[in-house]
Amino acid sequence: MIIVVDGLNRDRYTRLLDEMFELRARVFGKRLGWEVDIKDGKEIDQFDALDPAYVIGLNDDGRVVSCVRALQTTGPHMLSDVFSAILDGEQPLRSPTLWESTRFCVDTERLDRGKSRNSVAYATCELMAASLEYAQESGISDIVTVIDPIMDRVLKRSDCAPYGYVGKTTPMGKVPAMAALLDCSDERISKIRGFAGISGDVFIDAEQAEALADPVAPEFDPSLMDAIRSARPIATLDTQGMLEQYCDDQASAAKSRDELQAANRLAGVLFEEGMITRQRPKFFVC
Repeated sequence: MIIVVDGLNRDRYTRLLDEMFELRARVFGKRLGWEVDIKDGKEIDQFDALDPAYVIGLNDDGRVVSCVRALQTTGPHMLSDVFSAILDGEQPLRSPTLWESTRFCVDTERLDRGKSRNSVAYATCELMAASLEYAQESGISDIVTVIDPIMDRVLKRSDCAPYGYVGKTTPMGKVPAMAALLDCSDERISKIRGFAGISGDVFIDAEQAEALADPVAPEFDPSLMDAIRSARPIATLDTQGMLEQYCDDQASAAKSRDELQAANRLAGVLFEEGMITRQRPKFFVC
């Protein structure tokens, strides 16, 4: 099953994104030997800061088993700024109806062989079909993707052969890389689905998406605010200082993201109520 995480909902799926970045580190850093930046076991680059869309494949347990990143070509993207050697002097492709698809990878350790729903072959085709369907629904007509010769053969075997290539094949780490062109046509999507036996909607529904989202931070106790409001008439500079110190202590002592969010929400309400003179800073929890 597939979920799309983008700039609108990425703050709710930090667990899925962390698993995705860890998968990318294993595939591109360890298996392919590409020169990528890996920190704390996660592969994240400058293009992940541009709010791209991630098409993420999940197994039945809701764990990440595949992923691909979609980025507009009208601004910075990998083929123009990182893999420019592939272009061999050609100008980068730029169009509002052309997306760059990169960081396509599948978890060969977690998935089985064969053609079952939990196989590498099925997950690969499901991710390809989903990424093309998502692009098509977003008004995108074509995709340019940086791949290696192995992925090129996978595309051809799964009846999804590129209709063209850009530039030349260039050494990248342990394997060479090339830029391939794919159209987001119904015919291409139908061929991929037919090859893998994929039927029905591959995207998760709203209920499943909500179940996979990060837990919502707990609200602070409303009775606490009632007590604060009732004490407001006798508030003094001393009590303001005590409340500000309390907010500082709660934020700095937070042991989780939920506790930190709750502490900062309380500080925000106190500030709006005029019980503290300035909103407290948001501490980072390691």
